[in-house]
Amino acid sequence: MRTGMFALALGLLALRFLPALPSVGWLLVLPVVALMMLPFRTYPLAFFLLGLGWACLSAQWALDDRLASELDGQTRWVEGRVTGLTQHTEGVVRFELSDGRSRKAKLPKRIRLTWHGGPPVQGGERWRLAVTLKRPSGLLNFHGFDQQAWLLTRRVGATGSVKDGQRLAPARHAWRDSIRQQLLAVDAQGREAGLAALVLGDGSGLLREDWRILQDTGTVHLLVISGQHIGLLSGLIYALVAGLARYGAWPRRIPWLPWACGLAFAAALAYGLLAGFEVPVQRACVMVGLVLLWRLRFRHLGIWWPLLLALNAVLVMEPLASLQPGFWLSFAAVAVLVLAFSGRLGPWRVWHAWTRAQWLIAIGLFPLILVLGLPVSLSAPLANLFAVPWISVVVLPLAVLGTLLLAVPVLGSGLLWLAGGALNGLFTALGVLAGQLPAWIPAEMPFGFWLLSLIGALLLLMPTGIPFRLLGWPLLLLAVFVPGEDIPRGQVEVVQLDVGQGLAIVLRTRHHTLLYDAGPRLGDFDLGARVVLPSLRKWGVTQLDLMVLSHADADHAGGAAAVARGLPVKRVVGGETVGLALFLQAQPCASGEQWEWDGVTFQLWQWSDAVSGNQKSCVLQVQASGKRLLLTGDIDHQAERALLSTPLAVGTDWLQAPHHGSRSSSSWPFLQRLAPAAVLISRGHGNGFGHPHPRVLERYHQVGSAIYDSAEQGAVRFRLGTDDPPVTARSQRRFWRPPVIGRYQKQQPAT
Repeated sequence: MRTGMFALALGLLALRFLPALPSVGWLLVLPVVALMMLPFRTYPLAFFLLGLGWACLSAQWALDDRLASELDGQTRWVEGRVTGLTQHTEGVVRFELSDGRSRKAKLPKRIRLTWHGGPPVQGGERWRLAVTLKRPSGLLNFHGFDQQAWLLTRRVGATGSVKDGQRLAPARHAWRDSIRQQLLAVDAQGREAGLAALVLGDGSGLLREDWRILQDTGTVHLLVISGQHIGLLSGLIYALVAGLARYGAWPRRIPWLPWACGLAFAAALAYGLLAGFEVPVQRACVMVGLVLLWRLRFRHLGIWWPLLLALNAVLVMEPLASLQPGFWLSFAAVAVLVLAFSGRLGPWRVWHAWTRAQWLIAIGLFPLILVLGLPVSLSAPLANLFAVPWISVVVLPLAVLGTLLLAVPVLGSGLLWLAGGALNGLFTALGVLAGQLPAWIPAEMPFGFWLLSLIGALLLLMPTGIPFRLLGWPLLLLAVFVPGEDIPRGQVEVVQLDVGQGLAIVLRTRHHTLLYDAGPRLGDFDLGARVVLPSLRKWGVTQLDLMVLSHADADHAGGAAAVARGLPVKRVVGGETVGLALFLQAQPCASGEQWEWDGVTFQLWQWSDAVSGNQKSCVLQVQASGKRLLLTGDIDHQAERALLSTPLAVGTDWLQAPHHGSRSSSSWPFLQRLAPAAVLISRGHGNGFGHPHPRVLERYHQVGSAIYDSAEQGAVRFRLGTDDPPVTARSQRRFWRPPVIGRYQKQQPAT
């Protein structure tokens, strides 16, 4: 039976790695074949097929519930009820609408909405809203957060921006929102938002600096409700009953063990309901329930049995959970502890067990964090060493008890004041640690190096005395000293990042790195910090030799400050120096300036008679082994006409579409002269400017240009100076982001 359960788990987990889902016919055939195989010795394969079939069927239901293509971009009146907790950040309200209805249109069951400058919205209210609807999408880069996968795991079938709306009915059963308002209203020594995150799982009120500290110290799991909180609370209840029984304070007529397990599970469920019972909380409750059941009745089966059952139970309940990094990290952490502690011949002292547990988790999760592309916290073992008991023994009990006693004057608010002070002290200590050891973003790693680091981690998790165990250290550290990518002389690697309605292009020669524009920033949404900087670090870039900011518009230069804070920048050149951050100390763009890096030639140009900011864009031409790339910023027809009288107006292999492909740019004479083999378009999906304009696209087709659009293909990477075809982020097939079939489908790679 254990073999069957293991095969079932493999089938459920296989969904994560499928490039495409099987057809409906195969989904109907799989369970039939599996049931026919069950009575025979091939039953493990039958369980595998059952798991795979159920996972694929559940994923297909989620994909079928997405917004219809013909409704994408339309503005409609939608009526529905607000679910969950709403988020209010710098004048922006974000919330989810369930069971939305619209005339003559079928809508997904769940829609995620954004309302700029909207009124207060509370969970449980019913609204009628004018919404511009969009199919689930997101920025798609070679590294980083996959928003499409995240939306799918939440079974969000559409997103949208609210233009107007009216409240139809007040909130009903919005007790979580009511508790949040009370928590935010008490005096918790400035940590009211932190207590709301700890008690309700609502992290929307945390500051960016708070998130940075938590990420740098590897303690995010301690503040926003996770499986650890559920386990801690149920463990405290279990320990309380066990302690009373041990010291004779528990009634002898009542068996303490069933009551300890029952009360602990009840506490887990109650805390889970308080947290909204999302998928991570469901996962934690299932794990706690199975562990308690194992403790009560099935200890003779071993500790791996409840872990395997919990894994299957979670995935059967929600097969899409395997798309979440938290799923892999939580189960892997438990597996690491089980592996490490079950292999010991003798017990450790409490302090030794606790300190070693932190280091073992850090070592065991290291290869998994690498493959998931997450930042590595170097200070996590030390931070969790004191943060976990502090949250478990001090902050969490005070916060939960204070929340339960809010109706009691002074007592509830007093406990929350103490909890806030304890949390503030923890943040102070974590802030000092984060300042000394910030999170490390490892460089891209070949599969062979990752496999060796995995073997090293497994060796270090083995008990003392295992042969060659100490070889785990050099194998593990191979991940730290990964050799950088070797770019031959005379070539330059070019990556147009997907930063939505903005521009950011990275150019790397053998020994130098240049950044052309740094992505947009809108309020607290800074793509320089979220996309550009992590990508540079992922490629092993330790400093920028030059940052060229075409002009000062926020969609081109908004992320520059974040990049400059995260990496040393030797020199900054701007088409406009007014309007840029003062500490950037940008130099004006000097037309005709030319230099060479590693056999690659660079040349700047700016129209001397420019009036507007777009016209002042600093243009950069790159030549590598006879191939040319022209980066144009936001120049318009007039600037293009002026450029035609310069040496830059020659045949070009790659052209960055001026002004995101707007109607005011990419004039016919300009394209005729350059005759670009390929065009890069950087723009946001469904942007309100209508970029790229259909007439501009038609001109590109007329000159025979292949078109690479970030909104449809994501980030684009190619080597200038070679005939190698470019690679797009969407070419990495995943079932939740099928290939786009549309106006660019027939394009051919540039040569």
